[in-house]
Amino acid sequence: MSALTFATAQLLRVLPRAGMSRAMGRLADRPWPAPINRAIIRLYARVYDVALDECAQTDGWESFDAFFTRALKAGVRPIDGDPNVAVSPADGRVDSFGRIEEGSTFTVKGRPYRVEELVGSREEAARYAGGAGCVVYLSPRDYHRVHAPVDGDVRHVRSMPGDYFPVNAIGMRHVPDLFVRNRRVAIAIDTTTLGRVTLVMVAAIVVGRITVSGVEARDVPIGEITLDPPRKVRKGDEVGMFHLGSTVVVLIEKAAFGAWVATDGPVQYGQPLSRRATRHANGTNGGASGGARA
Repeated sequence: MSALTFATAQLLRVLPRAGMSRAMGRLADRPWPAPINRAIIRLYARVYDVALDECAQTDGWESFDAFFTRALKAGVRPIDGDPNVAVSPADGRVDSFGRIEEGSTFTVKGRPYRVEELVGSREEAARYAGGAGCVVYLSPRDYHRVHAPVDGDVRHVRSMPGDYFPVNAIGMRHVPDLFVRNRRVAIAIDTTTLGRVTLVMVAAIVVGRITVSGVEARDVPIGEITLDPPRKVRKGDEVGMFHLGSTVVVLIEKAAFGAWVATDGPVQYGQPLSRRATRHANGTNGGASGGARA
């Protein structure tokens, strides 16, 4: 551990993280004079190598938040159509994936996380024992809308309060139980082939707010929300967005460990993450052995 990394970690512990995040969110929402807005966005895009040519709009955003939550051109992200495949819900980097153990724990970077704390419910966590979990980290350069990894029905959204530690390498290394300490929103999608698939959107420092499709609120209110009637989604449909930065944890109820298509590294939304193991007529299990990569 370098002296700079250690110093940064200690500084983050004493900063007013929640207040900073709210302030940054309000600033990002505020319309700026066009020349200032254009200059800031061009500088940001150059520093972080943002692929503006993929965006539905390439200029004229009224605020930094409008730029940060930018839409992509139609068709720029092909969606894997196999019903046994769960695709990445976001552009980013796959950091961890593996089996959810019988005690409903999921190991991320060598640290066990209790699914109960990730999703905010012991009863809900129990259904994922023996399933699979995956972490997709969104960097500042990435597209920050989140999409359904499967076809299904969104019936439940649970919004949980928490801190705003960074979810980058420094936060992962120095903040115990990082993902369950930070503010998060769990979106449950019920499917016919993979059971329930839940996306846990984890906020980070300077993440002003999280919005979820079908929930009419500027920021998802704390508590459990039931969508009645359920919102039907197709694989690749938008389900939420981060208004500045963060990470998505994907929990799959029925996905055999070892049937992963993804590997650690870059991923784009719509590309395969996991393929459900299927049983052939001869009694052997079939799975995936590869998939498209960016």
